[in-house]
Amino acid sequence: MDKVSALRSCSLFEGFTEIGLQILASIATEKEVPDGAPLYVEGMLGDTLYILIEGEVRVAMKDAQGTERTLTTLTAGESFGELALLGGGIRLASTYAVGPCRLLEIHAKDFTRLQRQKPQACLKLLMSIV
Repeated sequence: MDKVSALRSCSLFEGFTEIGLQILASIATEKEVPDGAPLYVEGMLGDTLYILIEGEVRVAMKDAQGTERTLTTLTAGESFGELALLGGGIRLASTYAVGPCRLLEIHAKDFTRLQRQKPQACLKLLMSIV
């Protein structure tokens, strides 16, 4: 699956034009993650939006006793880490690959640079997040 198709399959990008998807695909990078690998850990600074192309990702959070509890499992076509594009902040949960995964990443620094060049495409994504 190419980057534009991966973005198109994600509900976060519903209603985007082909050109809008191509613009966002230009800053997205593909990443393969092995089984069990963390994508990010609760408490770390968030700087990346992820779109799951293949595989599953487990989302977990520590309870009051410090025991990690699974909140949900994400599947292909879902996005996570969206708040990273709204100015970062601390990750509220941890995410781990369940089996091998393929993802697209959109880094906040690349998104910020794109905002200066193509503000309308970026505004549409920001409105989808909020």
